[in-house]
Amino acid sequence: MAVILRQFHSIVRAESGATYTARACGAGTDHGLWQGWLEFEPADGGAVIRSGRETTQPNRRDAEYWATGLTPVYLEGALERALRGPIVRTETASSSPAFGEPEPDIHVKAVRTPATVHSILDPFSAMERGEVLLRQQLNALAPHHLINIIIEYQLSGDNPVRLEGMTQAALIETIIAGVRSALARTSE
Repeated sequence: MAVILRQFHSIVRAESGATYTARACGAGTDHGLWQGWLEFEPADGGAVIRSGRETTQPNRRDAEYWATGLTPVYLEGALERALRGPIVRTETASSSPAFGEPEPDIHVKAVRTPATVHSILDPFSAMERGEVLLRQQLNALAPHHLINIIIEYQLSGDNPVRLEGMTQAALIETIIAGVRSALARTSE
């Protein structure tokens, strides 16, 4: 049997300007739970409208507690949902499949090339402030960012597919070794 959980004394105004009084209602379900909804009565008379289920609670006491926490803003939103009515989902039966074959077993992965790679860290400028800082910054990055750094700054001769199979730690060591090697070449 449905009961009024809470009667609200403030007026709820719809976007159209119409005003309503609101009440939170609830009822037990076949599974022993309680469901709650809102009812809105037009201030100028007319048919009462109701929202869809707003909550499901384990018992009546929890449903009553839910009703005490409803704010005027929540009530306004629930009123607008109730005025729009229930969501209608139409299902159409298809007489033919959407595809003519199953999903392929093999997916081709796009290979990154230097022209399509943009790294988020310049390892050389980070190394100027120290290897410890560079390692900290690299450890904070996801493997795909590390791969982008290796490719963009040409820090390894490994192809991108091989880089994809490396661990984060191995990628970081590749970057450190590549930066060291490049800096050694420029200082000669």
